[in-house]
Amino acid sequence: QHQDGHSHLLALPVPNLMAYDPAYAYEIAVIIHDGLHRMYEKQEDIFYYITLGNEPYAMPKMPEGVEEGIRKGFYRLKPAEATNGKPRVQLFGSGAILREVLRAQGILAEKFGVLSDVWSVTSYKELRRNALTTDRWNRLHPTEPARASYLMQQLEGSEGPIVAASDYMQALPDLLAPWLGKRLHSLGTDGFGRCDSRAALRRHFEVDAESIAVTALHALAEEGKLDASKVAEAIKTLDIDPDKIDPIKA
Repeated sequence: QHQDGHSHLLALPVPNLMAYDPAYAYEIAVIIHDGLHRMYEKQEDIFYYITLGNEPYAMPKMPEGVEEGIRKGFYRLKPAEATNGKPRVQLFGSGAILREVLRAQGILAEKFGVLSDVWSVTSYKELRRNALTTDRWNRLHPTEPARASYLMQQLEGSEGPIVAASDYMQALPDLLAPWLGKRLHSLGTDGFGRCDSRAALRRHFEVDAESIAVTALHALAEEGKLDASKVAEAIKTLDIDPDKIDPIKA
């Protein structure tokens, strides 16, 4: 069942609301620990909104050194396994769709020879808040060396276009577009809520691994790093229907 594509956008206007969309138990643990520390120990006037899912899947061990990234909203979960000059993309995933992004990473590497780094986005709101704060500091301190937002610090040196997929409206990852310095290709669940299996809904809203992979290949073709015929081939190989109705109208 899919009825909520907008709650993280509705969280934006509330300044003291911390909004997170975790995928794994260790992400949830870090966020809750942070909430207890800030709300109870430090007595900060804030509160938390955390979206949780009920899909059964294995919970991995927390990678070393990702706690700060979880709190700030962004960390590299799984870099590409090779660095051999092949085309490369950056894949953003969060919450219920992060595992689809990881599956897309495998499809791209195994079927199409494209490398990708997977990033877990635990909070688009926190990333945007930090970017706005950084912009304000730079604007009011014009003679000082410019600061870089946390997002740009993490992405420094990364290669290729960016594809972001979530279980929310495309407008959610679009919040980061002004700070990326490159085209952002957003995938989300714009359209009417409906009931079906997870696999069917993800295919319907075009946020499943196959749709993410095709979007990544299209992004590379737009930059001239891949022939458009390869994208057309992938659409057939991955059983994507290019003529189905746009989910926003379905």
